[in-house]
This record gives sequence, C-alpha cells and structure tokens, in this order.
Amino acid sequence: MSYSLVDAGVNLTNHQFDDEHLEVITRAKNAGVERMLLIGCDILSSEQSLALAKTYQQFSTAGIHPHDAKTATDSLESQLTELASQQQVVAIGECGLDYNRDFSPRDVQRNVFRRHLALAEKLDLPVYLHERDASDDMLSILREFNIRGVLHCFTGNSAALKQYLDLGLYIGITGWVCDERRGKELQQLIPSIPLERLLIETDAPFLIPRTVKPKPKSRKNEPSLLPYVCQTIAKLYQIEEEVVAKQTTENFYRVFGLEAR
Repeated sequence: MSYSLVDAGVNLTNHQFDDEHLEVITRAKNAGVERMLLIGCDILSSEQSLALAKTYQQFSTAGIHPHDAKTATDSLESQLTELASQQQVVAIGECGLDYNRDFSPRDVQRNVFRRHLALAEKLDLPVYLHERDASDDMLSILREFNIRGVLHCFTGNSAALKQYLDLGLYIGITGWVCDERRGKELQQLIPSIPLERLLIETDAPFLIPRTVKPKPKSRKNEPSLLPYVCQTIAKLYQIEEEVVAKQTTENFYRVFGLEAR
C-alpha cells in the first residue's frame, strides 16, 4: 500500500486486546496505519489509554462514555483536567448521549455530557462525541456551548448529519459503512459529507468491516483493518483511496490541533 492512514478511534484498553497491544500496533503499522487515537470511556480506561499512548507514541482521549455516566463523581472535572494536562491527550471524551441502551439514566447522561462540554470549552480542547438515538437532545445541548470536535462513529440520518456539519463538527466513519445490510443509509450519505470534514476509524475491537477478505475466523476488529474502511469510502466518493487517506490524515491533525507536533 502506497499511503498511510490515521485510525481516529481505537478501544485499545478493551479486554479483547489484553496482552497484545504491541502486536496490534505492529500489525497496524504494517498495514499503513501510522497513528491512532486511543479512546477513554471512563476514568480508568482514560488513564490506561494515556499510558498506552505514552508507551507507543500515540494519542488518547479522556472522558466518560454515556453508558458509564452514572459513575461520574464530583471529581470528574479535576480528574479530566489532570489527564488533559498530558500532551498525548488531545480531546475530552468519549462523551455524549446514548438512548439506544440507556445504561445510565437519561437525565444523568445529559448532566454529565454538559459537564464534559463545559470543561472542553474551558480547556479549549476538542470533544470526542458519541450519540445513539439521541440526536435532538444532543444537538440542543451542543448549541449551548462553543465547541469543536468529531462525532465519532456516525450512523444517523441525513437531517442529523446536516445539523452536525452546520455546527462545524467533523464526522467519524467506521466499518459500519462496509455493511451491505445495516450500513445502506450511511453509504448513501457519504458523498454529502465534505471530504475535508471526514475522519475514518475502526472503533476496534468492534464493527469489523464485512468487506474483509478472506472472511476472518474472529469477529474482533483491529486497526490493521482500517484500509477496508478507506476503500469503501473511496468507492462511495468515486475517488482514489490515496485521496481519502491523505485528506482524512490532514483532517485528524487539524481537528485535534496537532499540526505543530
């Protein structure tokens, strides 16, 4: 492969990657994935993602996923501020709203989400956002703040997409787009996302692209499979894969303020 990629979302602290962090990163680099963003989903995984980012020269986020919003304490802001003081931490999140599973009460999700956004605004950091079946509340809350960042793993509809773009957000696309069944609507929306606002990600170990050939024995996704996402997106835009790779890499460095690093 003649181009390099950045994976804008990897759950490297997930138990499925226990004891194989180096192997996963080595396979990724061999597949052209030079850099990746390690996602923090609660305080512990945010600390672990930071440690891995330091060890393997990657980037990380610090935040509490809406599933775990009920675990947020009064110390949330001080905990995240301390993590964000490290140069490897480039965004506040994963944070947002998830009304699909409601693992945390919705009022708690909304409160904790606002606390993340207020802190990101105070620290002048981008946000790393999660939303499922909650776009109306998500958009309403986002408009209360002056933030920038990326809507990770977008799977919504055209109306929500337009409003997220109007807010200046970047859009993260995963292997969901490679699914000929549930990814159909997303495939139709891809050409309406400006290429300069697109990021690509695996969300590994989840959402393995269904276009992987030969079909893998394991359903565990990993960063080395990001080229399959790039290939599918290039076909939908009707452009070369190298163009998608180059632009999404530039976008990653721009949205997370990494041009000078």
